[in-house]
Amino acid sequence: MMDTLLLSRIQFGANISFHILFPTITIAMGWMLLFFKLRFQWTGDEKWMEAYRFWVKIFALSFAMGVVSGITMSFQFGTNWPGFMEKVGNIAGPLLAYEIMTAFFLEAVFIGIMLFGASRVPVWLHTTATFLVAFGTTVSTFWIIVLNSWMHTPQGFEMIDGVAHATDWWAIIFNPSMPYRFVHMLLASGLTVSFLIAGISAFRYLLGDRSRSVAATLRTGLVFGALLIPVQILAGDFHGLNTLEHQPAKVAAMEGNWDTRSNVPLVVFGLPNEETRTNDFAIEIPNLASIILTHKADGVVPGLNDFVAEDGTILHPPVDKVFWSFRVMVGTGMAMLLLSWGTLALMARRDDLGRRFQTGCIPTPILLFMVPFAFSGWVATLAGWYTTEIGRQPWLVQGVMSTAEAVADVPAPMVLGTLIAYLAIYAALLTAYISVIFYLATKATKGDSIRMAVRGSGEAQVKILTPAE
Repeated sequence: MMDTLLLSRIQFGANISFHILFPTITIAMGWMLLFFKLRFQWTGDEKWMEAYRFWVKIFALSFAMGVVSGITMSFQFGTNWPGFMEKVGNIAGPLLAYEIMTAFFLEAVFIGIMLFGASRVPVWLHTTATFLVAFGTTVSTFWIIVLNSWMHTPQGFEMIDGVAHATDWWAIIFNPSMPYRFVHMLLASGLTVSFLIAGISAFRYLLGDRSRSVAATLRTGLVFGALLIPVQILAGDFHGLNTLEHQPAKVAAMEGNWDTRSNVPLVVFGLPNEETRTNDFAIEIPNLASIILTHKADGVVPGLNDFVAEDGTILHPPVDKVFWSFRVMVGTGMAMLLLSWGTLALMARRDDLGRRFQTGCIPTPILLFMVPFAFSGWVATLAGWYTTEIGRQPWLVQGVMSTAEAVADVPAPMVLGTLIAYLAIYAALLTAYISVIFYLATKATKGDSIRMAVRGSGEAQVKILTPAE
């Protein structure tokens, strides 16, 4: 039977998995909306404002879902993990407060102008509100990443009577892993939004929407995705080197490497076996893990066997979960790279009128493939999150506090009951969220079809109908 610790971990994992989906969209979507707005102001082309009006609805929906799920998640610090705040609350509490005061209030103040003020306030004010909301989401991300990174690479504190007290806030905020995690998260959000925009635009195109706005957003999503994925690969390499320095057990689990040695192969596929301390059915590329992690073929990579106590206690994370979540993240990233670059290569061909990068150059099978890939960023983000968070076990705060020390003394059946309720509600909400996105896309497509039909009729005096009409 599962105990309170395991059930509480599963529950928090479910909560944060659901919550992180929406900030992953809103972080970069705010900046994408600002891009659409500025393009409209610079060019006067209405297609960019049409793009803004459609995607601001997705932003608002995602923002609302992120707020309510974040509140639920924060309550668990008290209900499921009271030991966390008791021991490190002097550091975690102020960081969470900074996030609320410097970011959330900023977003809350200006989001109303952003959503409803386009025709009610001056253009400069609406654009400024859009910028401030986008900036607020980024600042909010900064403080959350600061706290999470400090839990992985804690510094700038001292323990007094078993309680952490800050001694250097600068060291706490700019802890060794924070810059890498912050950049990695921003890029992950950018990729998530790029492929969401490209995928939903492809869906509208397949429904028959040939409007200039859809063509522009489809190209924009693909171009941003193609530009960001190689940057993310580079950022991931730096992040991996930082993790190797500060959390070698996590890297060993990611690589499925059991013994500390040089010339370590990259395990492309394998089934980590913690009983035999080997990888079953392994498919390996010689020396590649050493090359990736140390940039030398004969570089030494730490092994999991170094993290077993003399009494047999395992001091490294669950290998199979970290091993596979890391490969899902990397595999999804490679698929993003192939899809964006391959599609742009097809679009680079000139059409019958000599134009390049036209949506008509994209074969229908690729458009069909792009639709489910609208949520590929979610898959990669969750896989990366599982890699880094499960990879920290058995620690909650690395080297300071174990996960078992923080869990509440609550009966396991009570935690199981709330876990089942959470999962049921989250499944319903996620289904509704995705359904609403495709409903909005379908509704917008019908509206654009009406506009195109009226404009093509040659009757200049005919009223341009809205979807509601």
